[in-house]
Amino acid sequence: MSKLFTLDGRVALVTGGSRGIGKMIAAGFLRQGAKVYISARKAAACDATAAELSALGTCISLPADVSRPEGIRALVDAIASREKALDILVNNAGAAWGAAFDEFPDAAWDKVVDLNMKTPFFLTQALHGLLTEGGKRQLAKVINIASIDGQSVNPQETYPYAASKAGLIHLTKRMALRLIQDNIVVSGIAPGAFASDMNRDARDHADTVATRIPSRRIGSDEDMAGAAIYLASRAGDYVVGHTLTVDGGVNLVR
Repeated sequence: MSKLFTLDGRVALVTGGSRGIGKMIAAGFLRQGAKVYISARKAAACDATAAELSALGTCISLPADVSRPEGIRALVDAIASREKALDILVNNAGAAWGAAFDEFPDAAWDKVVDLNMKTPFFLTQALHGLLTEGGKRQLAKVINIASIDGQSVNPQETYPYAASKAGLIHLTKRMALRLIQDNIVVSGIAPGAFASDMNRDARDHADTVATRIPSRRIGSDEDMAGAAIYLASRAGDYVVGHTLTVDGGVNLVR
């Protein structure tokens, strides 16, 4: 039982890993013994976070813009030049956009849906070979970071964000059925309120947000890391295609 949650010897890639939920997950993986690559669009931020997290273990910065096909190719090439196999992929990079129904811009819709739903598919596709190699020694893992906004309706007008996260939850199921054939387990996490640049209310007004959460607090770094470690480790091997809700009970009261 003591080894159920270990990530010793595992190689992980976390997109959007320079801040917020991605950084929480990367830190958790490092503490459990994984070698972690983090990627983000802004190179300086990615490098700085990798340097900070290196106090916990081997953390390497691979800046890339995974919203574009050429960015995906560059990231895959960078990983492939360093590793023969990949054990864990966390598709966390994402975007949000809020605007009134009558004013919602076309370009914003494409940006959000492409990054939140299209990128996880095509990055996983591009890393399929490395993940398959990882699956030869132990089940490889793909964890898609969705949102409770893809499970229930929030009061904000974030149309493509909610739709793309709902789509990602369903996509996780479809990908899981295909990739389990290659010893790759696909699952997801639907976070609630965690402090991040994307969720500024939780970051800047935690006490107010907490009044709407049955657990009476926003999520902590440990809450997110614990969920991701569970799915990434041997403990989560039998969780195939499902999305774990980590929200302090918000979905139950929406």
